[in-house]
Amino acid sequence: MAKLMRSDVINSVVKKTGLDKPEATAAVDAMGETIIEALSNGDSVGLIGFGTFEARHRPARKGRNPQTGEPLDIPAKTVPVFKAGKRLRDATA
Repeated sequence: MAKLMRSDVINSVVKKTGLDKPEATAAVDAMGETIIEALSNGDSVGLIGFGTFEARHRPARKGRNPQTGEPLDIPAKTVPVFKAGKRLRDATA
């Protein structure tokens, strides 16, 4: 399984849209920034057929250090999550 890097995604956008490379780079960067800003503001981003990005609150909890077995407190935090849409799920099945 290959890992696509940012440059691979940009090159794919160039081929599929006919944009030149600087325009494709700006489009990919703008999409990433838009998703980050929305999640930072507590909003979600839904791309029909692809999926939904959202930020979820994870409450504080107790855990254990796997090396020593000692209990530790894991603080509450907000984490980004992605839920795949039907088209993406079907394509990867």
